[in-house]
This record gives sequence, C-alpha cells and structure tokens, in this order.
Amino acid sequence: MKQRIFMYLFVFAMLLVLFQFVNSKRVFEDMNNTIGDYKEQLQSYKDSIVNMQHNLTEVSHFNLEKNEDAISYFENQGYNVSDLIPAIKDELYKLNEVKDEHPIVPYAASEGKRMMINTIKLLNHKWIIADFTDGKYWGEMFMTYYINEDRSIDFKVVESFLYPFD
Repeated sequence: MKQRIFMYLFVFAMLLVLFQFVNSKRVFEDMNNTIGDYKEQLQSYKDSIVNMQHNLTEVSHFNLEKNEDAISYFENQGYNVSDLIPAIKDELYKLNEVKDEHPIVPYAASEGKRMMINTIKLLNHKWIIADFTDGKYWGEMFMTYYINEDRSIDFKVVESFLYPFD
C-alpha cells in the first residue's frame, strides 16, 4: 500500500513537472515573439528618426540660423545674431500695423480687409521669404533686406505672386 501511494505521488509529481515545463515553454516562446516584435518596432523607430533628421537638415539648409557664412557676416559687422533675427522679423510685422494698404505687399486687399504678412523665413543675410493674406486671397513674396548704419532696415520686394482664387 505504501508503495502504491509513493507511485501515485511520483506520477502526480511527474505530471505536475510536465505541465510546468509545457506551460513555461509556451510562455517563453510567447515572450520571444513579443520581444522580436518590439525589436522590429525599435528598428522602425530608429529608421524614422534618421529619416526625420535628414529631412530636418534639408529643410534647415536655407535658414539664417543655420547658415554660418551669413552669421559670420553679421558678427563681423558687430551684430548679435540672436537679437538681430527677431528684430528683422519685428520690423516686417510692424508694417502690418500701417494704416491703408500694406507698404510691402504689392497686391491690394479685398474689400473691407487688409493684406498682412503671416510667416517670415530669413534665408540668409540678404534674403527673406514671406507669405501674406487678407483672409480671402493669399500669396508669397521674395524680398531683400539691408541694415543701414543707423540700424534701420530697408526691405525691397524682388518677386511676388498671388495664388488664384477658386
């Protein structure tokens, strides 16, 4: 009788060990699959980051803040570039406050509205791209700027266009 109890206990213990082995093997394989998926996702994210950094480098190519030659030009004239960039933009935005027609935008606004400059991008130490709108019509312009000895800024529109209204 004692021998049968030990045999039943032995068989029960073997079944328990077998169950634990099969269950842990399944859990281990599931975890490996999950880790493999995470590794693929991680590689995809790394590729996306590299692609975004490349795109950022391309987009910031024509940007005064990233153009060492243009920055050197202003520094050689004694300007602090970090203060100068906002000052140039502020001067352009101040022109939005002028009564009647905008002094820089070469197009008249629709009735009851005013053309205003929305976005400004300084390309280098001489060129600016800006867009403008009156809420109905919009366009873009390419202009040059010059900083006078008295630190006033002159703007000259070189080219502009107005998008067609549908």
